[in-house]
Amino acid sequence: MDRADMELLIMEMIVDAGSARSYAMQAIASAKDGSLNEALNYLEEANGELAKAHLTQTDLIHKVAGGETVEVDLFMVHAQNHLMTAMLARDMAYEFVDLYRKRGESAGA
Repeated sequence: MDRADMELLIMEMIVDAGSARSYAMQAIASAKDGSLNEALNYLEEANGELAKAHLTQTDLIHKVAGGETVEVDLFMVHAQNHLMTAMLARDMAYEFVDLYRKRGESAGA
C-alpha cells in the first residue's frame, strides 16, 4: 500500500472516530435535557461511526498480520488516539444516559 492510500485510511479513521465522539457528547447533552430517546439515537449513530473506524483499524491490522509493512508514525498514533478516545466517550455516554434515566425515574416516583 502506498503512502497516499495509507493516509486516506488513517484520515477515514480519524473522521469516523471524531464523528463517533461528537455523537456520544450529543447523547450526553440530550440525556441531560431529558430527551432519552434522542440520546439513544445519538448512541446508535456513535456505534455506527465507531464500527467504521474499527473496521479501518482491523484492515490495517490484517495487513500487518499478512506480512505487509505498515509505517507507524505520528499520523497513525493520532488516529489510534482518536479511536480510543471516541470509544471511551461512547462508553461514558452510555453511563451518563443511564444515570439521567434513573434520576428522571426517581424524580417522577
